[in-house]
Amino acid sequence: MGSGKPGLSNTFLIKHMKHITLHGQARTKGRKSLTKSIRREGLVPCVLYGNGMENVLFSVDSRDLKALTHTPNSYIVDLDIDGKNYLAVMHELQFHPVTDNTVHADFLAISADKPVTIEVPLNIFGNCAGVKAGGKLLIEARKLRVSGLPDQIPDVLDIDITNLRLGKQIVAGDLSFEGVRIVSPKTTGVCTVKHTRAAMAAADEEEATAAEAAATPAQ
Repeated sequence: MGSGKPGLSNTFLIKHMKHITLHGQARTKGRKSLTKSIRREGLVPCVLYGNGMENVLFSVDSRDLKALTHTPNSYIVDLDIDGKNYLAVMHELQFHPVTDNTVHADFLAISADKPVTIEVPLNIFGNCAGVKAGGKLLIEARKLRVSGLPDQIPDVLDIDITNLRLGKQIVAGDLSFEGVRIVSPKTTGVCTVKHTRAAMAAADEEEATAAEAAATPAQ
């Protein structure tokens, strides 16, 4: 079940998603040996596609790519490939099974005037009522997928859990944010306040005290 407050909305000042510039150099399609050579030079093979354009093969410095791959943040990417500029978002990454280094990256070309779908980090905050009652807060999602125009997508999705009670949950379907549409499944769990033994013991004690008081004859 949800929090009991469906349609939770963001009423805070929206900071729109940050842009990050990534410089690349065009490459040609070749044999695996050529790709391996690119990686030995500290570069990561990439491809840009979508938005009705032909695929663009390029490579980027692996150190520069870490600004996108080693962060909880999401970005709109300003790609500069040999002086040609593209607007894009990270679409898919492939990692080495042993070193966990990025071995290939796919970018999706986007337009400023067309909606884009992207994962946005969650900022969960507030002095949770359920935690104050002895419950334990469980974070079930760190990001949600949203759709909107690039200049309308927020940097984070602010979620106030002040009124989230013991035993209640917030799911994606409970939330709404100005300028974007949540496209993660409505049943996607965001956070839950679970009952703990201490909270259950306190509730049992309170119930027993109330029952004893009700059974005691008035003096």
